[in-house]
Parts: sequence; structure tokens; C-alpha cells
Amino acid sequence: MIKKKVLLLGSSGQMGRHLVRKLTKNNYKVICQTRNSHKSVFLKMYGSIGYIEIVEVNIFDEDKIENLISEVDICINLIGVLYEKNKNNTFKKIHVDFPSKISLLCKKYETEFIHFSALGIEKAVDSDYAKSKLDGEKLIRQNFAKATIIKPSLIFSVSDSLSTKFLTFLNILPGFPLYYNGLTKFMPIHASDVADLTYHIISNEIYSKDIEAVGPEVLTFKEILETLLRLIDKKRFLVPLPTFIAKITSRIFESFPNPLITSDQLRLLKYDNISSRNGLTNYDINCPSKISFEKGVEKYSYNWRDGGQYSVSKKEQS
Repeated sequence: MIKKKVLLLGSSGQMGRHLVRKLTKNNYKVICQTRNSHKSVFLKMYGSIGYIEIVEVNIFDEDKIENLISEVDICINLIGVLYEKNKNNTFKKIHVDFPSKISLLCKKYETEFIHFSALGIEKAVDSDYAKSKLDGEKLIRQNFAKATIIKPSLIFSVSDSLSTKFLTFLNILPGFPLYYNGLTKFMPIHASDVADLTYHIISNEIYSKDIEAVGPEVLTFKEILETLLRLIDKKRFLVPLPTFIAKITSRIFESFPNPLITSDQLRLLKYDNISSRNGLTNYDINCPSKISFEKGVEKYSYNWRDGGQYSVSKKEQS
């Protein structure tokens, strides 16, 4: 028996597949919005039969988006960009204008609204990404006070674009740059823990809250890289980069189709990505994270070890 209908905006990313699995398992029907239904057909393997539907809709098609929202009980917005690609994929259009329109539609149709933003952006006044996220949050609050905003730290899993990208570079390069001496702090959270939090919010009818989604530990950027190296049994030089050199390299990287880092991300990296002093976290609402960064990445790190799935880590050898 279907409890409620949930619309996932931006369903093809790592959080989409985890939410499909979690929600359909608990008798929620999930309507997955995607730009390309053929490329997103893999989502069906994560959902129970009869509890998942994939719809191909451009997020800028306001009539179709409104029609989707009018037919569901809950709308979850997962759409975001880490860097600007073209005139449509700008921070303002994706992080400000789009969630503002969605929040107004959710209010109009009395649809519950959960919006994914980002953690640790309040002080990052020189980052266009952070400013756009904050502007989006502000408009959502003005438009629909009942909305819930989830602000995750770094989300990791086998299908992420963070740990997997770092593992790839650490596997092939003799060294890796440490920006700001690698001292920036994070609280990485596994995608399944974020899915558990989202389900906890829905099933307990938690509204009008800003909830910081954090993992069970605080790790510096350097500690994250050291953990990844340990998991793939590699030794690499972690080289602190002077800021002026880091700025030059980031300008070079951002010219690539999928840059390692952009100038805006470099500015954002100056600021810690951890729970705020007075913020409400997943722990405060009785939904603690269960998976540490090392334990989580360990399950898929063999892909970057010598021997692949047949490899044996040094820890297993001892």
C-alpha cells in the first residue's frame, strides 16, 4: 500500500538512488524527474516494482514541473551544480531562481518541500556558490515557511564525485596538492545516512527546520587524503601549495570539462565545513550517522588498489 507520493527533482545523482531505495522500501511511491529517461533507467533497479516512476522533464519547463508538484505529497529538490557550465547552468538559475519557484508551487498545492542546500556556507562571502545557496535558502523561507532545508557536509559513496575522483588522482599521480595546508575541516556523511535522515524527516513530519547533516567525525582535508591513500595502499606526496600558485592552477583546471577545482571552489575551501555552534543537526533530532568515512570508503576502495576486487589490503594481510 502506497503511503505517499514523493517527487525527486534531480533523481539521477548519488542521493537520488539512495533515496529511491530507502523510500520505496518503506512504501512511498517515488516519481523521479530526470533530463534523460534513457540514462536514468538504472534507477529502476533501486526501487520496488510499482513504487517507482521515471519522468523526463526539463526543470525549466514550468508547466510540466507544476503539474508534477500538483500530483504529489512531497517534493525533494536535489538539483545543484558545483560550477557554472553554460547560460542555463548558472548558480543563480539553479540555486536561487529554481528553488524559489518550487517553494511557491509547493505552497500553492500544499505539498511538503525538502530542499538540499549546503553546510558551512554562511561565512563564505567571497564564494559565488555559497552566496547563491544562501540566497536560495532565504527565498525559500520567505515563500514557504513550512519547508525543511537539509544542509549536508561532504556526501560520499561509491557513486559520488568526491572520494572517487580523489581516489583516481591519488592512484595515478605521484603527488597531490594541499590547499590551505590541508587544514580545512569537514564532517563527511555517507549518502545512505543522508537518505535515512530524509526518511526520518518525512516519517516524523518535521517541518520548518534547517537541519545540518553531518557524519560522526571531523576530518581535515589532509586527513581525508591520508585515509584514502591508506585504503588503497599507496604512498604519495601531499604538497602544500602557496595560495598564489593554487589560484593559478585553479584557473587552469576550471577550463577543463570536469575540473578538479575551480577558482570559486578554492575560495570556498578556506572555510570549515562542519556543524555550526547553534545549528540543529541530524544528531539533535535522533538520527545519528552510522558510517565513518574510512569504513564507508573501504567497501569500494578495492577498485583503486592493485589487483582490483582480488586485492588484499595491508590491514587484511597483517
